[in-house]
Amino acid sequence: MPMVEIARFHGPVEADLARARLDAAGIEALLLDHNLSSAFGGAMMPSRLMVLDEDEDEARALLADVHG
Repeated sequence: MPMVEIARFHGPVEADLARARLDAAGIEALLLDHNLSSAFGGAMMPSRLMVLDEDEDEARALLADVHG
Protein backbone atom coordinates (compact mmCIF):
# COMPACT_ATOMS: atom_id res chain seq x y z
CA MET A 1 0.00 0.00 0.00
CA PRO A 2 1.36 3.45 -0.85
CA MET A 3 2.39 5.79 1.93
CA VAL A 4 2.35 9.57 1.93
CA GLU A 5 4.31 12.12 3.90
CA ILE A 6 2.07 14.22 6.13
CA ALA A 7 4.63 16.16 8.17
CA ARG A 8 8.31 16.91 8.71
CA PHE A 9 9.90 17.50 12.09
CA HIS A 10 13.29 18.96 12.95
CA GLY A 11 12.93 17.90 16.57
CA PRO A 12 12.99 14.17 17.30
CA VAL A 13 10.75 14.47 20.37
CA GLU A 14 8.03 16.30 18.43
CA ALA A 15 8.24 13.62 15.71
CA ASP A 16 7.88 10.81 18.24
CA LEU A 17 4.91 12.50 19.89
CA ALA A 18 3.11 12.96 16.58
CA ARG A 19 3.68 9.33 15.61
CA ALA A 20 2.49 8.18 19.04
CA ARG A 21 -0.70 10.28 18.73
CA LEU A 22 -1.50 8.63 15.42
CA ASP A 23 -0.70 5.19 16.82
CA ALA A 24 -3.04 5.81 19.77
CA ALA A 25 -5.80 6.63 17.28
CA GLY A 26 -5.18 3.35 15.44
CA ILE A 27 -3.39 4.91 12.48
CA GLU A 28 -0.26 3.09 11.42
CA ALA A 29 2.56 5.59 10.95
CA LEU A 30 6.29 5.49 10.60
CA LEU A 31 9.13 7.97 10.75
CA LEU A 32 11.62 8.00 7.91
CA ASP A 33 15.10 9.46 8.38
CA HIS A 34 14.37 9.58 12.12
CA ASN A 35 17.63 8.03 13.30
CA LEU A 36 19.68 10.38 11.17
CA SER A 37 17.59 13.32 12.30
CA SER A 38 17.99 12.33 15.96
CA ALA A 39 21.74 11.92 15.63
CA PHE A 40 22.16 15.45 14.31
CA GLY A 41 19.36 17.17 16.20
CA GLY A 42 17.27 17.53 13.05
CA ALA A 43 19.70 20.05 11.60
CA MET A 44 20.74 18.02 8.58
CA MET A 45 17.61 16.06 7.73
CA PRO A 46 14.14 16.24 9.26
CA SER A 47 12.14 13.20 10.30
CA ARG A 48 9.34 12.50 7.82
CA LEU A 49 6.05 11.21 9.21
CA MET A 50 4.41 8.76 6.82
CA VAL A 51 0.95 7.16 6.81
CA LEU A 52 -1.01 4.99 4.42
CA ASP A 53 -2.62 7.12 1.74
CA GLU A 54 -6.07 5.96 2.87
CA ASP A 55 -5.38 7.39 6.37
CA GLU A 56 -4.00 10.74 5.21
CA ASP A 57 -7.07 12.92 5.87
CA GLU A 58 -7.74 11.49 9.33
CA ALA A 59 -4.06 11.71 10.30
CA ARG A 60 -3.79 15.33 9.17
CA ALA A 61 -6.94 16.20 11.13
CA LEU A 62 -5.59 14.59 14.30
CA LEU A 63 -2.31 16.46 14.04
CA ALA A 64 -4.11 19.73 13.23
CA ASP A 65 -6.00 19.39 16.54
CA VAL A 66 -2.67 19.41 18.35
CA HIS A 67 -0.63 21.80 16.21
CA GLY A 68 -3.25 23.80 14.56
